[in-house]
Amino acid sequence: MLTIRAEPYPFPHDGLAREATALVVVDMQRDFLEPEGYLAALGGDIDGTRVAIPGVRRLLDAAREAGLFIVHTRQGYRRDLSDLPAHKAWRANHFGSGVGREGPLGRVLVRGEPGWEIVPELAPADGEAVVDKSANGPFHDTDLDTVLRIRGIRHLIVCGITTDCCVHATVRDGNDRGYQCLLVSDACGSGDRRAHEAAVYLMTVEGGVLGATATVADVGSALARLTESAA
Repeated sequence: MLTIRAEPYPFPHDGLAREATALVVVDMQRDFLEPEGYLAALGGDIDGTRVAIPGVRRLLDAAREAGLFIVHTRQGYRRDLSDLPAHKAWRANHFGSGVGREGPLGRVLVRGEPGWEIVPELAPADGEAVVDKSANGPFHDTDLDTVLRIRGIRHLIVCGITTDCCVHATVRDGNDRGYQCLLVSDACGSGDRRAHEAAVYLMTVEGGVLGATATVADVGSALARLTESAA
């Protein structure tokens, strides 16, 4: 049985299968990865988010070669900000990065603006799903769960940013919905290194109650074997 070497247990429990596994790439957007964007304006260390880019690129290449279903998520708000809760608007303004204000990348975290777009080097390919969300987790008030279940997906390989916020929200909500989740630690990043490390650690406690963690190398190795098996 083919599995990915992971901690605290091999992933997935019933063997790696192309038709049952999806790669979920969380929020690799310019507003979170470029010095002119939202996260930097909040005081986040974008070096800590940009570190995820090479790993995500390798995962995308491996997943495409293996024929996995791939989902990209984007966080942003309606142009009229009608889906932006008041406390989130207040918080962003309080820390100097008001959602919807004009900035170097257009209106901050607003759908359709340059900063909202996924960075070019990780752009979705034709046929890959893109889920737009206004919450941290991509299952809330979207059709992601329906899209995955229609395809018979049971296992999620999750990467992206930020590890402690939207990536963790993806894993936690996915786990609650019955998906077995794998967080790829070196294909994730955060504006705070300590938060990243804590989020990865939390995946391994209590016997991996939230899921498991693995490296890009170990995921890539398993996906290469999956590709070879289909040749």
